[in-house]
Amino acid sequence: MKIPFLGLLFDLDGTLIDSSVVIDRAWKAFSKKHGLDPDKVLRVIQGKPAFESVKALRPDASSVDIVEDTRWLEQMESQDTDGVIQLPGSVEFLSTLNDHNIPWAIVTSGTIPVATARIKATGLPKPDVLITPELVTKGKPDPEPYLLGAEKIGLKAEDCIVFEDAPAGVKSGACAGAKVIGILTQFDRGELRAANATACVASLADVNLSLSGDDFALSVA
Repeated sequence: MKIPFLGLLFDLDGTLIDSSVVIDRAWKAFSKKHGLDPDKVLRVIQGKPAFESVKALRPDASSVDIVEDTRWLEQMESQDTDGVIQLPGSVEFLSTLNDHNIPWAIVTSGTIPVATARIKATGLPKPDVLITPELVTKGKPDPEPYLLGAEKIGLKAEDCIVFEDAPAGVKSGACAGAKVIGILTQFDRGELRAANATACVASLADVNLSLSGDDFALSVA
């Protein structure tokens, strides 16, 4: 399958990097703190901003308590990068985009402190555009994050391809009007296809760039 594009938008965790060990540690600590089932908690949070996840997991909590929990999680996740690693092909792929001046952005549900700590820890090329929950009023699965990401790189979302590993993120990109490539790190092909992924790959190492002048396309199996 060959898909033309003008720009690319990437989720971070589970798409460019593997931060699952840190996420597990933080949210299991949160589960213990509030007497929640950690397996249920880890299912709820995938692809969503921490603030919205905390609200969903603690529906009776006050807004002050939700903010405090979110800040507590942010501090834990931004200071703990032990075990966070690049996913195959990520650095090489982003470096190629930079070499050819192809517009791209990272659109993540992680806050600025969390996202920047993980980008630095894994040695990813630093994005010129980083969309985080601080910049939007609604997080994934709402389309707002990817609409803003496309706008910030000077494009319309329908001219972009989104890379995502979670159904919430796939829905966000698809509802924004972009084509979405699912990354099979956490969810299976059926789940990502059901969320409107155009195609699925194991990692960015399985994606080929086709460059001809100002015409860009991606090839996936």
